[in-house]
Amino acid sequence: MDAKEKKFGAKQIAYTAVLLAICLISQVFKNLSIFITGPIINTCLVMALLTVNLPCAIVLCIITPITSFLITGAPIMSAVPAIIPLIMAGNAVLVVSSWILLKKDMIRAGRGAGGVISYLKALVCAALKGVFMWLTISKWLLPGFLPQQSPLFQKLPVLQTTFSLHQFITACIGFVYVFVIWAVIGKDFQAEA
Repeated sequence: MDAKEKKFGAKQIAYTAVLLAICLISQVFKNLSIFITGPIINTCLVMALLTVNLPCAIVLCIITPITSFLITGAPIMSAVPAIIPLIMAGNAVLVVSSWILLKKDMIRAGRGAGGVISYLKALVCAALKGVFMWLTISKWLLPGFLPQQSPLFQKLPVLQTTFSLHQFITACIGFVYVFVIWAVIGKDFQAEA
């Protein structure tokens, strides 16, 4: 870990709290569309990584699926509670891959994001999350553990798409937001690094 990763104080707590608040507010709209909430959550996870540190981003990875269930009461999470830790892990895959592939480039670039290479790395990070959730949730958990008598079983193909392709798409949209936000605030965080 670099010096910024080790430094943690009131400013970092405030950044994390603001990002968590944005996540919570966005989850109110989850029942409208995954394409509203998903990109905002993914943006907040990556922004927590860039503006605070990896542990704070992981904390958000853990908290957001729980708050999503508490706020929206998603029926799939009630029917198959094991989905919650897998969503946490999928979020962590996004954050850790961003930490490994993107963080140094983005901090070094300041405003902007290092160009096409950074965009390609973001696509890889989004794909890693999508593939992880496709393998664990869509291909293993839902077909094996969703009760056949559940009304949700009839929606299995839709649920499988939601927890695979849609995860990739919402992560990609989230990265677009990250690059736009970083173009505005990145220089400030480059100075702190």
